Amino acid sequence: MALAVLFGFGGSACAGPPATRAAGVALSARTPRAAGEIDSFTWAVYAEPPTLDYTVAFDYPQNTVLANVCESLMRWTPSLTLEPGLARTATQPDPLTWVYDLRSGVRFHDGRTMTPEDVVFSLDRQRDPDNAAAWAQNFENVDSIRKSGPLQVTVKLKKPDSQFPQYMATAAGVVASKDGVQKAGKDYGTSGGLACTGPFTLGAWKKGQSLRLDRFDGYWGARAKSKHVVFRFLTDASSRTNALLSGEADGGYLIPTESYERLRESGVGKLYFGEGLSTVNLGITNMKGALGDVRVRRALSLALDRSGFVYAGLGGGGTPTHSVTSRAAWAGASAETLKSVFGQLPPKNRDLAAARALVKEAGATGKTLTVATSSIGQDVSLLATAVQDAGSRIGLDVRLKSIAPNAFTALFTDPESRTGIDMFPLTYYDSITDPLDLLTNFKTGAYLNLSGYSDQQYDALVDRAVGTDDRGARLKTVAELQRRASEQLPWIPVAEWPTAVFLNKRITGAPTTIAYMYYPWAAEVGAAS
Repeated sequence: MALAVLFGFGGSACAGPPATRAAGVALSARTPRAAGEIDSFTWAVYAEPPTLDYTVAFDYPQNTVLANVCESLMRWTPSLTLEPGLARTATQPDPLTWVYDLRSGVRFHDGRTMTPEDVVFSLDRQRDPDNAAAWAQNFENVDSIRKSGPLQVTVKLKKPDSQFPQYMATAAGVVASKDGVQKAGKDYGTSGGLACTGPFTLGAWKKGQSLRLDRFDGYWGARAKSKHVVFRFLTDASSRTNALLSGEADGGYLIPTESYERLRESGVGKLYFGEGLSTVNLGITNMKGALGDVRVRRALSLALDRSGFVYAGLGGGGTPTHSVTSRAAWAGASAETLKSVFGQLPPKNRDLAAARALVKEAGATGKTLTVATSSIGQDVSLLATAVQDAGSRIGLDVRLKSIAPNAFTALFTDPESRTGIDMFPLTYYDSITDPLDLLTNFKTGAYLNLSGYSDQQYDALVDRAVGTDDRGARLKTVAELQRRASEQLPWIPVAEWPTAVFLNKRITGAPTTIAYMYYPWAAEVGAAS
């Protein structure tokens, strides 16, 4: 794979994963550019965001909306490269220092002008333990954040951190008005405005129904092509599909996989695919029961019918894998590193005899496991069913627990919601083009270390990789992390999955890649003709 990504902010060239094909699906970075402006468009989302506070924006519903209202110091582009955002430059005068020179004249939605004080305040909120910030672990190596000039902020690190500058293009790097956030107090993110700088402001939010964004005419960048965006919360997969077919919704990401063919053949619009940097996994949430024995985890992995799941659960729009990281995340890795990562993975075909033997050896025959499932889409429900089938074939009693789509989101953020659950279908998208983004989740105490997995040697490798700026050298260390994750299976990988977006014939312009999580995608959506 001739891929290259250079994350040097001092003017280095950047090139992200090129257009590829996955399981016969053509990938692109964008849909055709809009021909003109439009009054409004409606977007289907599978769940209502519990909050739009940027410090806890860690799932699809929140970020799909928030990316258009709040902006970060850096920006992740549809090509999955980095470019300046609210900071016009980011420089590294020494290994422990990052200097962000801010754009001048950037206005918040309340009319105030962005200052370094707002940046310091916004980033410090991520570090405040009282906020329970989802992004706090990305600030663990930060020693101080301070104003260092009229339009400049300097971040001092405790030790070298190759990941921190990349995360400044995610919700971790969002800048909001200090005055606006403080005035909102505990209601920030759930009512009123978000006090941000993006191309849209937060409009009417009808709880349980819809949320409207309104174009911000004081935006510093290119004016949004639509005056309004209305997000409709459609928790049932059939309802989302019917809304897209009827024109009740003009488009949507995370299309139900069971609807791919129906939408393709409908004639009312077009289904596009882009690089998702995404893998579908079984997230292990309880290692105190049978899954605490790695032999049982390996047995389930051996027993899974990955190809069958990709065909039925992902509509054929994916690739079976034993790797928790996607291939595209390894952009720029040497052939030797890629071989060490992907050349030594277990075979994709299931081996029920070997799996039964492992379960028996572990003394787990007849043990009960509970898997969470949801009506979000068949990618979730059919994977849960596939696990149940696999378990029944190797001597395990796998039971399904159905959870509402809104509650399913809480599995990622609320430990109490995972009580009584041993695992759940987990689609993970990288927030940066770096495999370390996913693999750090298995470090002791990490935010998404759902099961409490702990390995001191693994932790030491994470620290070494984080402290290595040279991407080639870093990926060699990350390859060892991948090997350990493949052996220990803190998550069980199932498939790679591209991003899908559907647009009807009246609109176009949306990016197709996973960058829409942090890129103001809705500003580019306009009239198709």
